Amino acid sequence: MSGAARTAARRGERRSLPALTSDRGIALLLSAIMAGLMLVFLVMPVAAILLRSLDTQAGPGLGNFTATFADPRFWDLLVNSLTVSLLSSTLAVGLAYLYAYALQRSNVPLKPLLRIVVMMPLFAPSLVQAQGLLLLLGRNGAFNRFLGFDLDIYGFWGVALANTLYTFPYAFLILSAALAVADARVYESATMLGARPGRIFRTVTLPATRYGIAAAVFVTFSLSVTDFGNAIVIGGNFSVLATEIYNKVIGQGQFALGAVIGVVLLAPAIVSKLLEKRISSRQQAQMTDKSVPLTTRANRMRDLVLSGYCYAVMIVFLAIPGIVATASFVKLWPYNMAFSLKHYAFDVQNGTEPLWNSVYVALATAGLGVTIATVSAIVVQKFRTPLSGPLSFLAILPSSIPGMVLGLGYVLAFNNPANPLNMMYGTLALIIFLYVYYNHAQAFLIASTSLKQISSSFDEASTMLGGGVVRTFFKVTLPLLWPTLLGVGVFFFMRAMVSLSAVIFLITPETQVAAVSVLQLADRGAVNQAAAFSMCIMAIVIACLLIVRLVLWLAGAKSVTLIR
Repeated sequence: MSGAARTAARRGERRSLPALTSDRGIALLLSAIMAGLMLVFLVMPVAAILLRSLDTQAGPGLGNFTATFADPRFWDLLVNSLTVSLLSSTLAVGLAYLYAYALQRSNVPLKPLLRIVVMMPLFAPSLVQAQGLLLLLGRNGAFNRFLGFDLDIYGFWGVALANTLYTFPYAFLILSAALAVADARVYESATMLGARPGRIFRTVTLPATRYGIAAAVFVTFSLSVTDFGNAIVIGGNFSVLATEIYNKVIGQGQFALGAVIGVVLLAPAIVSKLLEKRISSRQQAQMTDKSVPLTTRANRMRDLVLSGYCYAVMIVFLAIPGIVATASFVKLWPYNMAFSLKHYAFDVQNGTEPLWNSVYVALATAGLGVTIATVSAIVVQKFRTPLSGPLSFLAILPSSIPGMVLGLGYVLAFNNPANPLNMMYGTLALIIFLYVYYNHAQAFLIASTSLKQISSSFDEASTMLGGGVVRTFFKVTLPLLWPTLLGVGVFFFMRAMVSLSAVIFLITPETQVAAVSVLQLADRGAVNQAAAFSMCIMAIVIACLLIVRLVLWLAGAKSVTLIR
């Protein structure tokens, strides 16, 4: 074949090849991969829950729902769940609002310390709040054993108080953002018209933050109604729907009835999320180009009162991990208070393996989670394909799915011989994917927000200079985005270290993680060992935060928020 003929043949081959290396081809390929992963690790487990709830001995039908709704115990559990969640949500939002107001609108000293202390529940499994309350106020707690009180924290009030402490940081973050900005002109006008501080608060401050309050209420209610760790540890004879799923599946193996309660739990979580989104979408900007930022004026009495309140709250939030740490360093709480490190030898079942499993899973979750969330955000924000709309919806869907429900869906979907991915069941890999998609919504929104802040002119300049999609990402987008992505990685790591409800049904002796070890040790009365595991989890999370913060500081990216 002549040289001209060979050249013509090569040109023909290039024209016949699929345009997968083009920008359009890459966009379609990435969209298909992200859609496929979401279908397998998000849609399929949720569908498995729904299908199993309809699976009866007589065939598909509503028999399981009929039997569940006919049981008076179900309605008692539903009332318990709604009542305790409404109370804890109201308490958390009310207390957090005053705390956020003090930090944003007054001259309280040591604000950074006050802020970080109330974030401590985010560094530990949710049941640590119940652990601390039992060590303080339980039958063998410090107040009863050493100070002569006769307190009974078990039951409704114990669960409500534990959930209040657990959800307080989430409410605080939302309300702090709502109170962070304000137009000084509105306040000056109210003052000039003779309005007193109390009236200004009622007529100006509260209306301006009503959307933040509503969002905080829905978030805290959803977290409380789907949490089971605190209820198991401190609930005693007081049960809720979340603990009933645990008992049905783990204790009795009744997956169909567990799936029914899972579907029921989906309802308040989804309604709360939809209402939160609807209310947030109606919120208008408090600051415009003509606004004057509000500055805090000196007020000795106000600052003194709010300082007292903030320091009282800080003491409570320090007392919980403080008493847990104390229990981990004594020989036998509360009978032998001599100092001892024996509980950190972890001479319990599986030893330190659950802790190292957690670290490995958290690191893998951080790496995989950042990759998936970032690619999903790029596909939705930068590319325009037929899959962009469905991907955008699926990307934020996990925010409406309780962790326990999604975890049960993974059991039903992957512990099925007919599923080609059945080989993943009982492995750490499946737990990693569960953590990635359980936390996917928030990571996706963070990455999407950061991408929107990068001007499209950068992409256009790169394209004009001959750069394709991949080259533009690595040479332009990634250098601008990496501090935020590092923060997203920390978010995934932290959530994987402390999440309990999502993974409880997937645990086997070979895939035990530290958060579940805390629950099992606390459940069988091994108070000291459970406390030691909790302290190790908190220490690892805090060390991760400090290391990443140092890296960001050395790189000059000091404004990146790691706690979200």
